[in-house]
Amino acid sequence: MDLVKVIESENIKNNYPDVEVGDYVKAHLKIKEGAKERIQVFEGYVIARKGTGLSESITIRRISYGVGVERILPVNSPKIDHIDVVRKGKIRRAKLYYLRNRQGKAAKIQQKL
Repeated sequence: MDLVKVIESENIKNNYPDVEVGDYVKAHLKIKEGAKERIQVFEGYVIARKGTGLSESITIRRISYGVGVERILPVNSPKIDHIDVVRKGKIRRAKLYYLRNRQGKAAKIQQKL
């Protein structure tokens, strides 16, 4: 068991402790196209945060052309360049899966002041 913890601690990068559920974030992802690599921004609300340690992941949701798009990102993935928090959300739940059934203004999250 100690060997697993040692390997996990080497690969863990704890750069995003301030990202919480309900926040509106911009995730800068590294996209590989052929030999070139570029950064693509995926922006939306964090609706879930799961797991601990190396297997921790966040789910980001946004509406694109009227269709809900969700992306599950491992927090410790090398494909994530960085994550910017645009605004903090005022919520009372650990998971915001109810936003999947909401549209328009009903799907908005209040800003934390």
